[in-house]
Amino acid sequence: MISVRYTLITLFPGLLAPWLEESLIGKARARGLLSVEVVDLRAFGLGRHRSVDDTPYGGGAGMVIRPDVAVAAIQSVLPADEVILLTPAGEPFTQEVAEELALKSHLVLLSGRYEGFDARVEAFVTRTLSIGDYVLMGGEVAALAVLEATARLLPGVIGDPESHREDSFVRGLLDFPQYTRPPEFRGLRVPEVLLSGHHQEVERWRRREALKRTLLLRPELLRQARLGALEAAWLAELDREE
Repeated sequence: MISVRYTLITLFPGLLAPWLEESLIGKARARGLLSVEVVDLRAFGLGRHRSVDDTPYGGGAGMVIRPDVAVAAIQSVLPADEVILLTPAGEPFTQEVAEELALKSHLVLLSGRYEGFDARVEAFVTRTLSIGDYVLMGGEVAALAVLEATARLLPGVIGDPESHREDSFVRGLLDFPQYTRPPEFRGLRVPEVLLSGHHQEVERWRRREALKRTLLLRPELLRQARLGALEAAWLAELDREE
């Protein structure tokens, strides 16, 4: 029944435990829809104090995680479809990549700390991924982002199996704006079309608003968006309105 097995390698397993026990991830684990194993990198440390890092060759600030420690941890959980190192230098993590990874059966996510891993570790991973152009204190947040983005695509994990098909980025566009009760809040009203009950008009409005929002907030996405003839015509109209 388990469709994907996740293995998260980290120096701070206690950071991950609460996240993995709550919300839809926790429910999916309880139902056996996916499995998550957290591996403590320090268990593979050296010597009496389980040392995992050392000073960088060539000098400089900070400490670097040793390759022998990292590779021992990786090899302890093989085989795997992908061994992924989370790093700012990695390939951008996109919805398209999430959809690809959701088809795998075992993902290993390697989270760094300090100044990162010795560069030789990259010879023992299959992929490097980055969740954005910024630096975190560790890779755990990035690993959880990959886990959430892929796990929600697995059968049975989210309540409505159709809902993720309208997500932002699925067709290269941002999602349309969402509204709920009350119909008016502090002078701001829900668009009348959403209260009309005309499903075709609602769908048409949502498609156009998704296009409009993308044009205003993330116009660079439109270069590769999958647009139909009607959406292309709307885009031309919106461009003229600017």
